[in-house]
Amino acid sequence: MLRISLLATLAFALCQTAANAQMNHHQHASEAACEETALRCASKVTPAFAPDGTLWLAWMAGGHISVASSRDQGRSFSTPVQVTKEKLNLDWGPDARPQIVVEKNGGIALAFSRFRDKAFNGQVLVTRSVDGGQSFAEPQPITPNNDSQRFVALGLDADGSVFAAWIDKRNRLPVLEAGKKYEGAGLFFASSKDGGATYSETQLAADNTCECCRLGLAFAGPGHPVVVFRNIFEGGVRDHAVMTFADPATAGEVRRVSQDDWQIAACPHHGPSLSVSPTGAYHVTWFTSGKARKGLFYARSQDEGRTFSDPLPLGRADRNPTRPYVLAGPHRTTMVWKEFDGEKTAVNAIVSHDDGKSWSKPVPIATTADTSDHPLLVGDGQKTYLSWMTKADGYRLLPIGDGS
Repeated sequence: MLRISLLATLAFALCQTAANAQMNHHQHASEAACEETALRCASKVTPAFAPDGTLWLAWMAGGHISVASSRDQGRSFSTPVQVTKEKLNLDWGPDARPQIVVEKNGGIALAFSRFRDKAFNGQVLVTRSVDGGQSFAEPQPITPNNDSQRFVALGLDADGSVFAAWIDKRNRLPVLEAGKKYEGAGLFFASSKDGGATYSETQLAADNTCECCRLGLAFAGPGHPVVVFRNIFEGGVRDHAVMTFADPATAGEVRRVSQDDWQIAACPHHGPSLSVSPTGAYHVTWFTSGKARKGLFYARSQDEGRTFSDPLPLGRADRNPTRPYVLAGPHRTTMVWKEFDGEKTAVNAIVSHDDGKSWSKPVPIATTADTSDHPLLVGDGQKTYLSWMTKADGYRLLPIGDGS
C-alpha cells in the first residue's frame, strides 16, 4: 500500500510539475551559455520556507548572490533581489552553495563563500535583510581571521537565533611552522542572537576534519545544534562523524557514524546530509569509497549519535548514485539521491513512516538530460518537497507525499 500511495502521489506531482514548467518556461528554463544573474542561469539554488509558507530561494549566478520568493509553491517568483553589489569569485566547489534562513518576523539571514585567491582559499560572508528581502546589508566576513573558510552551513534555532558552522584552515599554518603534521582543516562555529546581523566570536569545534565537503546541520531541540561532517580519523581515514552541541557556544564529542575505513589523502567533494526527527532520531546519509563499503548509505541513531544502525545501502551501483539528502518531516522521513543511466540523470526517492526503521522501494521522481545541481529536500511544516535546479529544465519544486 505504501508503494502504491507513493507512486500515485508522485505521478500527480510530476504531472503538476510538467504543467508548471511549460507555463513558466521562459522564467525558469536554463540556457547553454548564461552569464546573467537570473534564476535560469543559476548553478546552485538553495531553498527555505518562511513560517508563513513563502518559499525563498538563494542562488549563485553571474558572480552574484540573488534571492526571490514564491507564494505559489514555485510556480512564479517575485522580482529577484541582488544581494551582492559587486561581482565576486564565488566558491564554485561541488559542495559549496549559499545558505538562507527566514525568521518568523520576516528577517532573512544569508551566508556564502567566495574565493580570495587562486589557491582556493575562501572567505565566508554573511548578510541580513530586515525588510522582508527587499534589500540586504553589505556582506561582511563572519570572522576577522584571514585564513580560508568554506562550506558554511546555516540553521535557524527554535528561539530565533542563527547558528553557523564552517570548515576553517586557521590552525594549519601554526602547526606546520612548528614542524608538525597537520591534516585537513577545522570545524568552526558561531551564533547570532540578532538574526544574523552580528555573530559571536568564532570557536573551534573539532580539528583535523576533511577540508572540502559540505556539512549537515540540524537541531536536536532548542539550543542544541547537531553537525555531521567528514572527519579525518587515525591513519588518514576520512569517515563521517556527528557532534551534538550542549548549547550554541559549547561543542560536544566527536562520534563516529560508520566504520567505512576510507583512507584517502585527497578531497572527496561529497559531503553528508543530516536531519533530526520530532522523536529525536538522527538520520544521516553519506557517500564513501572505503574498504568496508562503497557507495551511498543511510543510518539512524536514537541516542544522540552514540550508536548508529547498520548502514543501509542506497541506489544502484551500476548507475553511479550520488548526492544523497534526507529530511525528517512531521509525518514521514524522505530520502533522495541522483542516478545516471548513461542517458539521463534521475532523482530517486524513498520514504519511511516509522522514523527510518523501514523504507519504501525507490521511485524516480524527476529526470533531466543535462547537468544539474544537487537534489535538496525542503519542508513547509506539512509537506516535503524536492528542490532541484537543472540546466535543461530550470528550477523545479516537486511535492513528495501529501503529509498524511
